[in-house]
Amino acid sequence: MTCPIVVPLLVLVLAMETRAQEDPLLPFTECLDSEELVMLKWGFDDVQGNITFELCVNTTGWISFGLSPNGGMNGADIVIGGVNSDGYYFGDYHASGNERPVLDQKQSYSLLSLTETDGQTTMRFERSIKSCDTDDHPITELPVKLIYAYGQTDQIGYHRQRRGTKEVNLLKYMPRSDPTQSQYFDMTMLNFTIPTEETRYECRIINAPTFAEKQHIYRIEPLIDHLDLVHHLLLYKCPPQMNKTFQGQCYINPDHRVCFQVMAAWGVGGGDFEVPEHVGIPIGGDEGGCLYRLEIHYNNPTLIEGRVDNSGLRFHYTSQLRKHDAGVLMAGLAVAPGYSIPPNATSFHTYGVCNTSINTEAKDMQVFATGLHTHLAGRKVRVGHFRDGEQIGFMAFDDHYDFEYQEVKNLGKTKTLQMGDTLLVECTYDTANRTGFTWGGLGTQDEMCLAFLFYYPASNLTNCVSFPNMDALKTNLGASNYNEFYTILSQKTWDEEAVTEYERTLKDIPQDLMVDDGENTYWGTIDKISDMMESPNPSCDRTPPLPGPSNASNMASVSWILLLLIWAVICAF
Repeated sequence: MTCPIVVPLLVLVLAMETRAQEDPLLPFTECLDSEELVMLKWGFDDVQGNITFELCVNTTGWISFGLSPNGGMNGADIVIGGVNSDGYYFGDYHASGNERPVLDQKQSYSLLSLTETDGQTTMRFERSIKSCDTDDHPITELPVKLIYAYGQTDQIGYHRQRRGTKEVNLLKYMPRSDPTQSQYFDMTMLNFTIPTEETRYECRIINAPTFAEKQHIYRIEPLIDHLDLVHHLLLYKCPPQMNKTFQGQCYINPDHRVCFQVMAAWGVGGGDFEVPEHVGIPIGGDEGGCLYRLEIHYNNPTLIEGRVDNSGLRFHYTSQLRKHDAGVLMAGLAVAPGYSIPPNATSFHTYGVCNTSINTEAKDMQVFATGLHTHLAGRKVRVGHFRDGEQIGFMAFDDHYDFEYQEVKNLGKTKTLQMGDTLLVECTYDTANRTGFTWGGLGTQDEMCLAFLFYYPASNLTNCVSFPNMDALKTNLGASNYNEFYTILSQKTWDEEAVTEYERTLKDIPQDLMVDDGENTYWGTIDKISDMMESPNPSCDRTPPLPGPSNASNMASVSWILLLLIWAVICAF
């Protein structure tokens, strides 16, 4: 068999990095066979456009993995590798039937490592999520049939019964773990008659079940009675001073506003959400003894009458504790009066800043999922990640935001938010069909610009937002008070030049910053909004596989071995 890469085992060992069982770059794990002899780990990066796999098989022979249109060999996109006495071999193949796969002319998969230890062969490799090669199977947000096969020796041949297939959604994976001691509880509205109002925020402050020992919530399931009326819902943890239950309109009683530590979120179009297998949302034990505020936004533009609603969330939990507690951080633009988006704008940008350096007691966060949120005018949401004043990338972005699909999405790999970093949440709005101003607020016709970050290890940090300094904005517009401010905005002719000028003003004036940890609120300011880089447009072509001769006999060159050793040492560090 001709293989694109064969390297001495010494080089491979030098190139390997030590990996703990918990790998932030490969957060997803699926056993592909019933006997648990074939294990697949993977992770992906939507921003960079690549996906990484690690296949571990209980064999010292060849191993293979593929993406198949129907679960069989025909049309499958396959990689084959193994370790032999000369080093290791690896290649990208395709199959046109139940016969020996054919080596692709274009090698789209890059080998990252390949080892054989204690009777197991482990192969880590990468490709672009997109692909330029017609011999490669596309990877989308739909489930795909994964196939595997392996041999007991390095003579690649018929696999007999050492093969199988399993359907998995690689980019929208949910572990669906069911611990032996798994149970659930519900937190819902109680027979609430939805009023004939376009927008209604209804809250219920409620007790959770009492647990003497801490439990871990691992899956959150929406229970939605009326999908056409329930827009989104949030569950907040209340501080100890909140000790009375309640059901009624939100934000009427100031006492209820203290419950702002986000625990769970769901948006229209979303489904179940499950945290990684080493993470759990804590409840009970030291976390017990508190109330929770369920907030539901009902959107009823056609004023439907008489609907009785018991929507809410179902929490699946277990006493088998995971390694880390999870938390949720809300970042972006504070929801407050005064923020305005002019009419006749096709691409108007707003910004919310989360500057973690304000709270010096906070610790680094490992972010594993995000939920992005605007209302009807929102078209794009981007979360820029800044460190030491420079943008290092994006925590998340959606350049095709759809109000009807607001699910919480796994990032595909864990991203570290170091304390001192800044997040810049940018929202793009289209108000071309509106004649009046769109204001920041709770209503569906109002707007928000928020990102919910799911992270571990949990802390009390719950809100990290900003708002334009209103004194600076009034002064810039020539207004001495709020009445003059609103009058100037309402009487101005909002052509393209005026819209652009107002957007620039909002970006150039100071921003008031706020970070809240449930007990203390920390304040700060920044002079202006930083510029954000363009959204990545990942190529379908990735870095080619490690270059080298196509067979072991060519590896005798000492100079070639020295070059590979240098490459391996560089990669190892």
